[in-house]
Amino acid sequence: MIPKLKFGQTGHLSTRIIFGAAALGQVTQKEADNTLDLLLKYGINHIDTAASYGDAELRIGPWMKDHRKDFFLATKTEKRTYQEARDELRRSLERLQVDFVDLWQMHFLVNEEEWQTAMSPGGALEAFIEAREQGLVRYLGVTGHDLQVCDFHKRSLERFPFDSVLLPYNPQLMGEPNYASEFESLTALCQERKIAVQTIKSLSSGPWKDHKPTRATWYKPLERQDHIDTLVHWVLSRPNVFLNSVGDIYLLPKVLDAASRFNETMKQSDFENRISKINIVPLFM
Repeated sequence: MIPKLKFGQTGHLSTRIIFGAAALGQVTQKEADNTLDLLLKYGINHIDTAASYGDAELRIGPWMKDHRKDFFLATKTEKRTYQEARDELRRSLERLQVDFVDLWQMHFLVNEEEWQTAMSPGGALEAFIEAREQGLVRYLGVTGHDLQVCDFHKRSLERFPFDSVLLPYNPQLMGEPNYASEFESLTALCQERKIAVQTIKSLSSGPWKDHKPTRATWYKPLERQDHIDTLVHWVLSRPNVFLNSVGDIYLLPKVLDAASRFNETMKQSDFENRISKINIVPLFM
């Protein structure tokens, strides 16, 4: 059984593996429906998608007629002005075939100019607050990539009491002293304020570089089951964080299988030796 954890102050008991619906961006509806069957088999009850994930919202939409109550549903926008964000939310609701989403997130907010636009009068934050007041969304979050993400997230939390954050977390990044320090500072703040922490890119083995991508992920993912086991268990052995699943539906079964075998007594130190034997190229995005 995949463990569950309260998703911050929302009170929702989310599976600690959140389905990263970027994996649905370029698949057929049949492939998406097969993925739904897999999610239901493992009891996954939280979906994370975005307006920018290709056809992902369109693929999820048909599921919602019969399964809306089964999932905490999250989407994202990269729009930074009030009107653009407001319009994109309404488009997302139409594509998802729902009246509301549980979580709406400012996506990839790690640029100074964009941050200032989003957080200023006439910015996306006004659309976020309005949407919550109108019942179109229940909770609000912020996401980001890149090395400066922790600093931007802390600034965003100072500006507004978001319900969740999302950012990269893997052994390579945690081997960078500055990133590790900032990550610990951010997660301590989130724990104090009961803000949900979602992690991404934990199963990266490095950039594609000169190799033609063979998976629907922008980075080269781990593929061996024992390697996936090690990294999934490493993430889950850190209390109070969630792991957004890999962005490829054909690797998803391995991730869910690994998570279903996680033992709550496992500690991160249990995996240091195993991680050192995996060929992982640093990826700082």
